[in-house]
Amino acid sequence: MNSPQPVSRWILPVIIVSQFAGTSLWFAGNAIVGELQDEFLFGSQLLGLITSSVQLGFITGTLCFAFFAISDMFSPRKLFLVSSFLGAISNGMLLLISGEMTLLLLVRFMTGFFLAGIYPIGMKIASGWYNRKLGKAIGYLVGALVLGTAFPHLLKSFGGMLPWRNVILGTSIVALCGGVLMYLFVPDGPYLQKGTRFDPGAIGKIFKIRSFRLAALGYFGHMWELYALWAYIPVLIITFSESREIELNVSAWSFIIIAAGSAGCIIGGIRSQKLGSAKVAYIQLISSGICCLLIPLAFYISTPLFLLFLIFWGVVVVGDSPQFSAIAAQTAPDNLVGTGLTIVNSIGFAITIISIQLVSFLSNAISGKYLLLVLAVGPAFGILALKKLIVGRYENNAIN
Repeated sequence: MNSPQPVSRWILPVIIVSQFAGTSLWFAGNAIVGELQDEFLFGSQLLGLITSSVQLGFITGTLCFAFFAISDMFSPRKLFLVSSFLGAISNGMLLLISGEMTLLLLVRFMTGFFLAGIYPIGMKIASGWYNRKLGKAIGYLVGALVLGTAFPHLLKSFGGMLPWRNVILGTSIVALCGGVLMYLFVPDGPYLQKGTRFDPGAIGKIFKIRSFRLAALGYFGHMWELYALWAYIPVLIITFSESREIELNVSAWSFIIIAAGSAGCIIGGIRSQKLGSAKVAYIQLISSGICCLLIPLAFYISTPLFLLFLIFWGVVVVGDSPQFSAIAAQTAPDNLVGTGLTIVNSIGFAITIISIQLVSFLSNAISGKYLLLVLAVGPAFGILALKKLIVGRYENNAIN
């Protein structure tokens, strides 16, 4: 059964806008770190702590949703609406923290938990409408995630110094509107299927499959770099501006650099039609790894070139993300795709906590110029795995 042609023209745009709106909650806390530190005298480790809290919440939520098959018990669009509503409330509770660090981290954890009902569920809703063209749709949806992640920085840049409470209120309203939009205008699709029950006992079995294991290792290397870079882009800009004694709009440039990644996702999705997902991911991972190694030298080039360098890094650091999802789905057994993607995503986000905390620890010991050199370990690890995967493709023609 095919979806009606007139409907398909606007279904994907609505899903994309809703996904963007919901995921704007992800970095809402990061955009206001400086103000929170100034107002409540939080320590220098705040950035790493609040970012890791959201990641931990997302991991917990993803596992709970998968283990209890919540998206099979309820309509995904209803689940998306409820998650957007609860995520918006959790985000809004930042207005009540009153200097309590424990409460701050708890509400960011809760926000991450409900993001598990937004980002992955948005993917499932799309899969219900786009069966054969799902790969391209995923590219657009991850692009929406990137824009949503960057959006709080854009809000913060308005007028230079938008009060942090307005940023939180704005992102909560946007997320709630996204949930309502999805519920009202995107009915359950004709290809919507019940997912396979999460099976912890199958983890060992699925990782014995060489192609899946290599795809997962490549993804883990990618995740080591991605969120740590996103979290510390403002730090890079501040460090550069202080070294040059110039003034840059940190929030505006953080938005531009992170948001540029949406182009990488879309372009990567288009190129994967010809080159294959593994090759596209390999090229982008090499590019982002080179950026990791070159960042200390970038501090010695002109300001326009430095900003262009960061924009390029923003493009390639996330452009491979949709391709890793596609590769993992292609290499997992049909009856274990749900379990495979869940466990790979969970491990990947757990890795982001480690890299973020490592960078946070190093920030007190080394200059900001060299702070992100440690992220090069992830791309190097992922490149080795992808190279073996690509060679395997030509040997058995099994990987697209």
